[in-house]
Amino acid sequence: MAKNFRELKDKMSPESRARASKKADEMLKEMLLSELRQLTGMTQQELADALQIKQPTLSRMESQGDMQVSTLQRLVHALGGEVEIIVHLPQGDVRLTQFDDAA
Repeated sequence: MAKNFRELKDKMSPESRARASKKADEMLKEMLLSELRQLTGMTQQELADALQIKQPTLSRMESQGDMQVSTLQRLVHALGGEVEIIVHLPQGDVRLTQFDDAA
């Protein structure tokens, strides 16, 4: 018989819950574009419609390893987010403002 997550979670020790929560937080900090879209609850078709592109085009975008910053910004904006580029240097982190959009 399948158990729901709440039942399993209730049986976990506080330490186990804390470890699981920390791991989940870490996993949410690193995602593929397709996972980011799924997190927002949008389907490929819904996002493609918002971007005024075809669903197969969005599918290719989600799987490509390189894209223009402006394309990434459009995609993330359609999901309700913002793109921020942080450069990690030995001297410290720097927020790159060159690609900030005018909006």
